[in-house]
Amino acid sequence: MTDMLKHGLSRRTLIKGTASAAALSLLASPRIVRADEGTIKIGFPVPITGPFGAEAKDQVKSAELAIKQFNAEGGLGGRMAELLVRDDKLNPGEAATRTLELIEKDKANFIVGSLSSAVQLSVNEVTRARGVIYVSISQSDTINEAKDFSRFTFHEAMNPQMTAGAVARYAFKKGQKVAYLTADYAYGHEMVAAFKRTAPAGVETVGEVLHPLGAPDYSAFMPRLLSMKADVLCICNFGRDQANAIKQAVDFGLKAQSRIVVPVLLYKQRLASSPDVFEGVVGAANYYWGIEDTTPSAKAFNDAYRAANGGAVPTDYGAYGYTGIRSLLMAVKAAGSTDTDKVIAAMENLKYDVAKGPQSYRKCDHQSVQQVFVLESKKKSEMKNADDLFKVVNTEPADPATLRSCEELGHKPS
Repeated sequence: MTDMLKHGLSRRTLIKGTASAAALSLLASPRIVRADEGTIKIGFPVPITGPFGAEAKDQVKSAELAIKQFNAEGGLGGRMAELLVRDDKLNPGEAATRTLELIEKDKANFIVGSLSSAVQLSVNEVTRARGVIYVSISQSDTINEAKDFSRFTFHEAMNPQMTAGAVARYAFKKGQKVAYLTADYAYGHEMVAAFKRTAPAGVETVGEVLHPLGAPDYSAFMPRLLSMKADVLCICNFGRDQANAIKQAVDFGLKAQSRIVVPVLLYKQRLASSPDVFEGVVGAANYYWGIEDTTPSAKAFNDAYRAANGGAVPTDYGAYGYTGIRSLLMAVKAAGSTDTDKVIAAMENLKYDVAKGPQSYRKCDHQSVQQVFVLESKKKSEMKNADDLFKVVNTEPADPATLRSCEELGHKPS
């Protein structure tokens, strides 16, 4: 599906080519208006099956915790919340169909979810057409741009400019040569663009090698990367692709030649590999449980998650499920209602700190402004226990100055 995007098909064309006829007919229906009563239903389409399944299941666990806490606090004047989980199978057409079902059949008040840049844009098309608030928890640059902007959509996840930008500011030095190994779809290209946009003057790009999404073998790409003799190798992919690519880069001796960095360093993928393979790899994260020593809201989130999940700690993408739903339900409470326009106004004015320090939604594009953590994978001898995977080597504050400006994204000054 991402190949379709690569070849220039529009997201609306993409949805039309994959969603059911019944689902498509609903896109033309008028805006949904729900009675402000009854259970507050939150639709949650995520890829339970497929290569991002491990991260999606963590998102569900954290989302369930957020719902449980809201209900334990009395809900909205006694109105309880309910989470409706659906498997979008990492497919934009499937996601569009499931989202329409959630809105039309299940009467969802809000939609939160998705774990792929292509899928979230598909969900965004549906929720924009139906006038339903959507909180996206997948990285994307394009969802913030004016051409894709929806006043109903809020982007809780960070965007590539935030993560790749933070890594570039930390790891790139003047005079260095940089090479890229990139997954050939929207996410990979957005990450490379953000690295290049942020790189300081005097940093030279010496080459870029593209690989297909879900490639099982990277050995054919490694000799080309070795020949570039780069100081820094940026591996711009996600999920199992990231773990496989890093392992094979190490096997081919690239770590001895280049510092390996990734735009997003994933807890699950590090856990699925060995500390020796990932030792010294640097990347950004929206969340790491280890910040609990300095961040009270992280300690509270970790403790509640541990209690609900047999002592396990929350993961980075799992945390998005928590912060996305907590921020939405905080806005519902602030609005005193589930009315769409009232909740949008409340979210635009919301200041929240539920797991990682202060956050707020920028009004022009509804991007969540938040801290970015730059992590380095620990060597085995440094780990205190099996969960002690990373050290925080830099923390970028929640600052709109690190984002692309509203004007750069195509929004008109208000």
